[in-house]
Amino acid sequence: MKIKVILACCLALILCNKAAATTLRVAFDADPISLDPHEQLSEGTLQFSHLVFDPLLRWQQNGQFESRLATHWQRLDSRTIRFFLRKNVTFHSGNAFSAKDVVYTINRLKKSPDFRAMFDTIASVSMIDDYTIDVNAATPNPLLLNIMTYVFPMDKIFYQGQDQIIKYGETFASRNVSGTGPFSLVSRELGSRMELKRNPNYWDKDSVGNVDQIIMTPIRADSTRLAALLSGDVDFIFPVSPIDIERTKKIQGIQLVTLPSTRILLLHMNQKRRKEFQDVRVRKAINLAINQSLIVEKILKGYASPAGQLSADRFLGHINNLEPEYDLTRALELMKQAGYEKGFRISMMAPNNRYMNDEKVAQAIAAMLARIHITVELKTLPKAQYFKEFDDRSADMMMLGWQSDTMDSNNLFEFIIACPDAKTGLGAYNASEYCKHSIDDNIHQANREMNPERRLRLMQQVERTLYEDSAIVPLYWQSLIWAAKNNVKIQDVVNDQNYPHLGDLFIEGK
Repeated sequence: MKIKVILACCLALILCNKAAATTLRVAFDADPISLDPHEQLSEGTLQFSHLVFDPLLRWQQNGQFESRLATHWQRLDSRTIRFFLRKNVTFHSGNAFSAKDVVYTINRLKKSPDFRAMFDTIASVSMIDDYTIDVNAATPNPLLLNIMTYVFPMDKIFYQGQDQIIKYGETFASRNVSGTGPFSLVSRELGSRMELKRNPNYWDKDSVGNVDQIIMTPIRADSTRLAALLSGDVDFIFPVSPIDIERTKKIQGIQLVTLPSTRILLLHMNQKRRKEFQDVRVRKAINLAINQSLIVEKILKGYASPAGQLSADRFLGHINNLEPEYDLTRALELMKQAGYEKGFRISMMAPNNRYMNDEKVAQAIAAMLARIHITVELKTLPKAQYFKEFDDRSADMMMLGWQSDTMDSNNLFEFIIACPDAKTGLGAYNASEYCKHSIDDNIHQANREMNPERRLRLMQQVERTLYEDSAIVPLYWQSLIWAAKNNVKIQDVVNDQNYPHLGDLFIEGK
């Protein structure tokens, strides 16, 4: 009898913890620039999408796919995957979710300036019934399932007829939202505060998540963000500056979680704006003058890996012997050979609240380039302003970070290396204006090559060409560093793509 009583008490305690609604106060370095999930392909947009919308499927911490609004799927042939959709799901508006919403969303993604390069490979989406669709690729597509992690079904009835996509514009979709996700939007003051509340009709009743309300506050300064956590004003922050890590580790009641990531930081050298950058010797000199290892050691305190290529070592295109080079003597000699022994002046832009210590990294790069007599006029901007300037190609040299959410090298190539093409979306983030049609050919072939060995050769050939051309300056793959109060179980919901699944976050009672 005593055993039954004890078990009953334990069960009641578990249920009480689960039912105890609580508020999560989050401070990130910036907030999403828009509520439209298709306006900008960015980390902030995808983080927001995981809160308010729901993907068809998502990546788990172990690198495997997890079913979400698609309960399961079946590859019918090399071009087609059939998705079986979850029933009895409603949008925040109250509208019922069905296959019509998925078809609508994928067709809208094909029109998005930022997403169309990926979704251009999809020829059609066919409704089999109200809860079954076939996604048909234009050619055999090895990454069709990976691409579907970008599909967060939108409420067709809610958006249709007022769903235009305008980057940095005022549209219905940029100001209003109806998803199926674990949270719905209560209020938003851009750059100041966002409040979300738990969706009482959320379909995932098995989730351990017990967060009832989220208050998100963008805090740009690393020290201020950490101070907010230490004072108890917030419960969870990202990122933590590397210089604060050792101090934070020693503070009782605070946990740190770090993960290596595949996000590459790089510099674009705009060949259309500057004739000097059209000379491979100048581009190579710039690569040789930038000491990636020193940046990682001194500014990032080892929480990154120096990069000599775009592809991280877990990607198919990675080449083991392509390491970053630093050789100031050779860089000066190349500048002399190119006729720029006395150097020249360039403009450079970088964000100051987007990547880990991004402003300090940009300042260090400017100092390094001065040693080969390139004078850098550096301007740093908050993320919301920076990416508008990036899209306008407003400086000779620009910083960019890129996470391949398909976990594949070709995603990097088609967005930041391919010849810019507004019609297809290829090269949408190629601020170098670098264009090599042989690389584009390899990109297209890799998108339809089903044989892993042949895909590997195609993508490694792209990496080798980029290295020989010094087309861009790879900097490093940055680590991800979060901090939270000990009772906030962030280790269960963070991942190396930095899309914390806050719908599944459990906060222990104090």
